[in-house]
Amino acid sequence: MVKFSKQLEAQLIPEWKDAFVNYWQLKKHVKKIKISRKPKHVQDGNSALDFGRSIFDSIRSFTINFHHKAADKPEVSQVKSIIKEGEDGSEQEEQEEMYETENELAQLFSEEDGVRIFFEMLDEELKKVNDFYKTKESEFLERGDILNKQLQILLDLKQVLSDRRRKIHGSRSGSGFFSRTNSLSGRNSDFSETASEYCDSPTGTETSQTEEVIAALEKNGINFVNSASTRAKTKKGKPKMAMRIDIPATTPTRTIAAVTSMLWEDLVNNPKKDGPREYINKKKIQCAEKMIRSAFVELYRGLGLLKTYSSLNMVAFVKILKKFDKVAKQQASANYLKQVKRSHFISSDKVVRLMDEVESLFTQHFANSDRKKAMKFLRPQQNKESHMVTFFVGLFTGCFVTLFSVYAILAHLSGMFSPRTEAGYVETVYPIFSMFALLSLHLFMYGCNLFLWKSTRINYNFIFEFQPRTALKYRDAFLIGTCLMTAVVGALVIHLILLSSGFSPSQVDAIPGILLLIFLALLICPLNIFYRPTRFYFLKVIRNIVCSPFYKVLMVDFFMADQLTSQIPLMRHLESSACYFLAGSLTTHGLPTCKSGRMYRELAYVISFAPYYWRAMQCARRWFDEADINHLANLGKYVSAMIAAGARLTYARQPDSQLWLAIVLVTSAIATVYQLYWDFVKDWGFFNLKSKNTLLRDELILKNKSIYYVSIALNLVLRVVWVETVMHFNVRLIESRLLDFCLASLEVIRRGHWNFYRLENEHLSNVGKFRAVKAVPLPFRETDSDC
Repeated sequence: MVKFSKQLEAQLIPEWKDAFVNYWQLKKHVKKIKISRKPKHVQDGNSALDFGRSIFDSIRSFTINFHHKAADKPEVSQVKSIIKEGEDGSEQEEQEEMYETENELAQLFSEEDGVRIFFEMLDEELKKVNDFYKTKESEFLERGDILNKQLQILLDLKQVLSDRRRKIHGSRSGSGFFSRTNSLSGRNSDFSETASEYCDSPTGTETSQTEEVIAALEKNGINFVNSASTRAKTKKGKPKMAMRIDIPATTPTRTIAAVTSMLWEDLVNNPKKDGPREYINKKKIQCAEKMIRSAFVELYRGLGLLKTYSSLNMVAFVKILKKFDKVAKQQASANYLKQVKRSHFISSDKVVRLMDEVESLFTQHFANSDRKKAMKFLRPQQNKESHMVTFFVGLFTGCFVTLFSVYAILAHLSGMFSPRTEAGYVETVYPIFSMFALLSLHLFMYGCNLFLWKSTRINYNFIFEFQPRTALKYRDAFLIGTCLMTAVVGALVIHLILLSSGFSPSQVDAIPGILLLIFLALLICPLNIFYRPTRFYFLKVIRNIVCSPFYKVLMVDFFMADQLTSQIPLMRHLESSACYFLAGSLTTHGLPTCKSGRMYRELAYVISFAPYYWRAMQCARRWFDEADINHLANLGKYVSAMIAAGARLTYARQPDSQLWLAIVLVTSAIATVYQLYWDFVKDWGFFNLKSKNTLLRDELILKNKSIYYVSIALNLVLRVVWVETVMHFNVRLIESRLLDFCLASLEVIRRGHWNFYRLENEHLSNVGKFRAVKAVPLPFRETDSDC
């Protein structure tokens, strides 16, 4: 049977861990009572029972004060019980209860200091739980009121615009986007972000409808850009309808529009006008609808977490009091539990009622009155882990080891790495297979990260905003990596066998290219096979990175961009592979001419700079959105890395230049110090001189602090592997390629090692702020003043 402490640790909300009952501390104190308690010999057989009753009667409140007087005759012991009652912030009522006990028994009870301290600790924990529950409950209730108001604004807006559109389009009114139905969406319930055509501007016959829109929205306190006296005019002199809908600039179109609007207000603003107008159109209404829907989902999730918080704490109080009864051989829990059950976090039903209300509203307005469909959004079910995944991980791992052994033996017997044959073979095989090997190694490190994050209760799904139902698990990452490496080594063996059998190299060398094409085809395959949600989400993140800074930067975006900065060798291998196949298929000059061409050399700089440039643009975008100067400092780190990478690439082509050697040493040293500072201080949160953990941070997830010191040293060593680029080793081509591959692998390993501590620090930041629910921005801005 699993102990409750293990169950509690597995089920509690990680971000709210400090707000839960400290069950482990209370359990330790109960053990102390058990150790310190000595059996007492009492002549009166009923005295033990009377003692138990005295405790039973004395611990029924949050705070227990013992009053004893030094007298020979029995005295009256007074117990003050402070009971918090009422729900809506009612005043506290104080009740004083009088119990008559013999002075001898009262003195005996006062000697039980461990018991008294235990119940004082219980009172503190109960107060902590109550206060936290009230705080979160009030936050969610306030959020619910705001969402109701936002929903009503949307309903009024869509209804008025629907009536206006019906008058304009006549017979098409029944099928339009703004048609009046019982729900907001109907066929548009998926709320795709694709652009829709704009609503037609009002004409001369629509002035009254425009006024209706304004009146309906101003009734709900919406903040208008224009007023009755300063509305924009159409070409015909009629007023255009405008309002402020705060749609986040998450896409290039919205970003460009936001920047244009800002420049217009700053540079071209006409004093006679109120600035640019945001006209109501289908796309904005659609985006607003999606934002409100997401806000309802997050509200429902937060209410569910608060409900879980309440039930787990109640069970914790029951369990710890039962342990105390068992140790003290008393029946002291029943009366205290009555007080616990009367506490706000148990007696209040506001959370349950609000959950029911959210379910009803969501079902009606966002799921076309289909409750089953609504529950898929509100309560997404996680896919059950299959043992078949574990089986195939083991199967592909065994196949990989076997095939790799076969390949090593065949390569040795066929003499493929001899001086006369190694050049052509390495140029053909090394780029593509090294690329797949580095990708598989990164997947393996990511699988290790997922396993460690899960083991240490780091909520990576919440941090990355993954959907729990489709999020990749560590077994899945291992399966993809082992499957990929098995296919790669299998292709290596087939390539080597055919080459040794006398087939033409021009025919055999197509195998690596075919493998690359199969991989790319599988990556973009629209069929629901081989983790389609993960593949498409990966492509979406890559799109956001490449198009930086036009997309809003999320945690997963800059996390993935950091991974790309460690995969520059992989991107260079992709360039070499493309050069090889294009040179063999489209030109007559061959691979040497391709690699010696000017375009190839310049493209190498572009590829080396691209990941750092993307990451720097993300920092610029985050500074633009958040106005945090730290993002500009982070941008400087990537600019310094970009300069150092360019210097090393130039020095590799001019190894005899002492000037470029000095430039490499200076730029790389500056970039390395910059990166190490950011790793340790900003990303990991270490080197806090005021921390209780020397040179670390106050909160640590791993219990063994020496692991953190070893990790600091390891990251320091792996950050300076660039020194190899300034050291000239007299080695053969194959040895040089293997050395480059080992250095690239070390960088991937360093990145996987960095990932764990980066997310640990992010998780602890969420824990410190008790942030367990995503804050979704709302579209309609409310104001108390006129615009």
